[in-house]
Amino acid sequence: MISQQTLRPTAHHDPYRPVAGTAGDGFGVRILGPLQVVNGASTHRPRGPKVRKVLALLAVRPRDIIDLDTIVEELWDGAPPATAVSTVRTHVYHLRQELERELGGAARDVLVTEGSGYALHLPPGRLDLEEFTRLCAQARAELRAGRREAAIQTLDTALGLWRGRPLSDVSRGRVLAGHVARIEDLRLRAQELRIEAAMGLGQHREVVPDLIRLIAVDPLNEWLHARLIDALHRSGRRGDALRAFNHVRSVLAEELGLEPSEDLRQLQHHILAGGSAA
Repeated sequence: MISQQTLRPTAHHDPYRPVAGTAGDGFGVRILGPLQVVNGASTHRPRGPKVRKVLALLAVRPRDIIDLDTIVEELWDGAPPATAVSTVRTHVYHLRQELERELGGAARDVLVTEGSGYALHLPPGRLDLEEFTRLCAQARAELRAGRREAAIQTLDTALGLWRGRPLSDVSRGRVLAGHVARIEDLRLRAQELRIEAAMGLGQHREVVPDLIRLIAVDPLNEWLHARLIDALHRSGRRGDALRAFNHVRSVLAEELGLEPSEDLRQLQHHILAGGSAA
């Protein structure tokens, strides 16, 4: 993963800053780490594993109606009891009670029943995942405008919202597992974007530790390996760059029975040919 220095935003960004005069001032939900309900300076962890699952399922798709069948599938993984529907309604009732203790009457506007399902009506900026994706979109726009330094600062703020693996304290069934995989992929894309921006500024030495950490987590990611080889070469570490190529070639052969990609092979040829590291 990205180093702590890289992950820490240059200035603290609070996506739950109260909006004066609105119901539920300061209220938000955090899923980029342990599941938390935030209200001003206080945080709350919903009690009960199935109550947490229900909130998590609603939070990964804020404002969308989550039907009863989807909730039942997540809670019982295809083997629901005969009382599944009434049990879901009981869990929603308990979740609503917990939210009302945290938010008061504003909770009635947050967790709503719609038809045969439920929805979490969070105002914009009250879910850390949505704030993360908004900041990533901003960073991409800054990169397109050639503002690499600004993009790096924005990505640092976005990555600083993460407190660990998404929903790390929620047991995940098939439905939530798919959402978590999607969310983790968004984080990887942001980390790759930051590396790309930093290398565009000539910060090749600086990104080497970050690339090594990311490869340790995702050893079959050829894009990361290619960037590490390139960064090492451009840092004047030609021998380390060739060793990195040999390492990824061995990993791909052992794990997948594959040869390195064309991108990787071209990097190797460039290094062996004595191409400039400038």
